[in-house]
Amino acid sequence: MQGNTERNQTAISQFLLLGLPISPEHQHLFYALFLVMYLTTVLGNLIIIILIQLDSHLHTPMYSFLSNLSFSDLCFSSVTMPKLLQNMQSQDTSIPYAGCLTQMYFFLFFADLESFLLVAMAYDRYVAICFPLHYTSIMSPKLCVSLVLLSWVLTTFHAMLHTLLMARLSFCEDNVIPHFFCDMSALLKLSCSDTHVNELVIFVMGGLILVIPFVLIVVSYAQIVSSILKVPSARGIRKAFSTCGSHLSVVSLFYGTVIGLYLCPSANNSTVKETVMAMMYTVVTPMLNPFIYSLRNKDMKEALIRVLCKKKILFCL
Repeated sequence: MQGNTERNQTAISQFLLLGLPISPEHQHLFYALFLVMYLTTVLGNLIIIILIQLDSHLHTPMYSFLSNLSFSDLCFSSVTMPKLLQNMQSQDTSIPYAGCLTQMYFFLFFADLESFLLVAMAYDRYVAICFPLHYTSIMSPKLCVSLVLLSWVLTTFHAMLHTLLMARLSFCEDNVIPHFFCDMSALLKLSCSDTHVNELVIFVMGGLILVIPFVLIVVSYAQIVSSILKVPSARGIRKAFSTCGSHLSVVSLFYGTVIGLYLCPSANNSTVKETVMAMMYTVVTPMLNPFIYSLRNKDMKEALIRVLCKKKILFCL
């Protein structure tokens, strides 16, 4: 009996990704849709990164954070989307064991990085609006670099922790993942080892990595709204609620689905429901961020015109 278990445990050299629950007749339609969404994500975030690098007017703390967020969104989407698109056009939906853990690591890394960067951006807006006279001294280049570096370091350790904990688990006969990527919760359900330690770490670390940043963002924007309401101005109030509302909608979409999936899992959650929720923060949010944070931004539009004029792509007076 022990020999059979050992053979079953060592037999798993790859996993099979079931992908999305899409009927064959709609497969090509959804493939085209996801391809357009992915290309939009890549193009939108690349434009932001390039503009911020080329235009000196955007060399400010806010746009430094935004550049990092765009890079994170681009990579976050690229961790899952190319494999999903490939599997939708292929009969072979397998992914090697090492490849699955690698995908999980980078998925966690860029998801965590986005979480920390959203906090840094909210803090930057809080300082800019609530303490405008002290903004330059508070948001110094040294602090900005430190916040970005701290975000990268913390996400590296957090993603590595979960990956190493997953690597110690054994997987028996069942190697079919009912998802479109190597989702941590889906892998835990497949394991034939004791997963209590993994689940405890997900809950504890998830609270630190997700819940605390989410609360800090909400508090920052609450302070921003409170500060603006103290100085009555119809235009200022309208602009504040427009900006904060847009930002908070993306923040809520990202954190709401992630917290719902990983920190408040329900036995009633179907595979289809979990997959749709995962699509919201892995595909939709990275695609929306360029529009919410930048392409609607006056500074970004002016920077785009300046860069195009400088490169003589547009005829400018």
